[in-house]
Amino acid sequence: MIVQSVADAREASRGGADRLEVVRAIRDGGLTPPLALVKAIAAETPLPLRVIVRENAGYETNAREVAAMRESASELAAAGVDGLVLGFARGGRAALDDLARVMEAAPGLPVTFHRAFDRLDDQLDAIDDLARAGRIDRILTSGGDGTPAVRCERLRQYVARAGGRLEVIAGGGVGEDALSLFARTGCVREVHVGRAARDGNDPEGPVSAARVRRLRELAG
Repeated sequence: MIVQSVADAREASRGGADRLEVVRAIRDGGLTPPLALVKAIAAETPLPLRVIVRENAGYETNAREVAAMRESASELAAAGVDGLVLGFARGGRAALDDLARVMEAAPGLPVTFHRAFDRLDDQLDAIDDLARAGRIDRILTSGGDGTPAVRCERLRQYVARAGGRLEVIAGGGVGEDALSLFARTGCVREVHVGRAARDGNDPEGPVSAARVRRLRELAG
C-alpha cells in the first residue's frame, strides 16, 4: 500500500499491510520521495519497501529527468530497498529505453512497472515486452475503466497473458467493493491500495490502521 510518511508506515504495519510503496506528492500519482524519508520508514518497519522513482506527474520523461532518476535509483539500491516502482510511456508504447537506463543504475533490484501501463495502446503485447525486459516482476494496473466486474475480467486477461512470468497487481481506485470482488473471484492475487486505507478516503489523509485492517479482512 502507498505511504508518504513514517506515521503512514507505522499505521500500515499495525493494520497488517504486506508491503509498502513509498512516495511523495500522492495527488500527482506519486513522485520520488526524499532518501531520508525512505531510510526513516525502513528504520520504523521491517515491511518490504518499494520506492517510486518518478520526476513528473505524467508518463513521459526527458534526459535531465532520467539523469536525476538514475541517481535516485542508485541511492535507493545502496539503502537496501526491496525494489523500485517505475514506468514510462511514449506514443502509446512502453518507453523501454528510458526504463532500461534507470534500471541499470540499480543493478539487481526488482521493478514494478506502474500505471504508465494504463496509458498503453496494446496492453497485452506490452505484457510480453515487459516480461522480456528483465527484472520487472510486477505490473501495477487499475484494470481500466468500468465497473469492478469489468475491471476484474480485464485483469484476468492480463494475468493469463503474463502466464506466471510476472505478477499483475490491481491498483488505482480499488475501494472496498472492488477489493471484495477481486478477492472473491481470484482475478488477481495482489492488490495495491491508496486512498481506501486513509481517513475520509482522502488521498492526502493519514493512513488508518483500522481501515487497513478492514481491507485485510475483505481480502480474505
